[in-house]
Amino acid sequence: ELEALKAQAVAARTYALEKMNGNNVYDLENSTNNQCYHDIKKMKEKWGNNFDKYYTKIKKAVDNTYDQYMTYNGNIIKAFYFSSSNGYTENVKDVFGSNLDYLISVESSWDKNNKNFENKIEFSKEEFLNSLNITDKEINNIDILERTESGRIKTISINNKKIKGTEFRKLLGLKSTDADIQIQDDKVYITTKGYGHGVGLSQFGSNEMAKIGYSYDEILKYYYKNIAINNA
Repeated sequence: ELEALKAQAVAARTYALEKMNGNNVYDLENSTNNQCYHDIKKMKEKWGNNFDKYYTKIKKAVDNTYDQYMTYNGNIIKAFYFSSSNGYTENVKDVFGSNLDYLISVESSWDKNNKNFENKIEFSKEEFLNSLNITDKEINNIDILERTESGRIKTISINNKKIKGTEFRKLLGLKSTDADIQIQDDKVYITTKGYGHGVGLSQFGSNEMAKIGYSYDEILKYYYKNIAINNA
């Protein structure tokens, strides 16, 4: 939806501006934050016969929000965004460690309409333990010690080794930290909900909001609390 693309354009621009931090340099393609830049050639390869249609739509979203970016109390915000939530976005402190008043958990129930809302992945017990750098041969215990306000794993213990939920997701390559774990025979099955770190704007949620009539600024002000949208 165009309004969702406009919201994404403002979020991406804001994210890059905050990263530049007055230095006027930010490498989108080789960023350690896994940002991605596609040139015209890559877009044509990706979209094929739909290139003109998609490019025109994205260009319109960018042009319609030209030079717009978000601030909180006069400062450019950290405009985190992700694919889809488990029904709620995440408090930034539970993922990135810092408290930011504009990045708090909000309901995003639209994400449950995503056909890929749940994802199931399978490991052998050996793969599971090795991936977590646990040298034991057997799984003796798995205890979810704490979940965040939004229901994601904050701390988990495997064979009495405590692991942060964000590290657990990273080591196992999971789509989300909202994970349920089952052991059957020699297999470990993990079912996750949503896709991404969960902080800030949900791309799937914003598109669903646009479908029912929300404008791009309403979308942004829903996911980023008490922000202002400025023009450069």
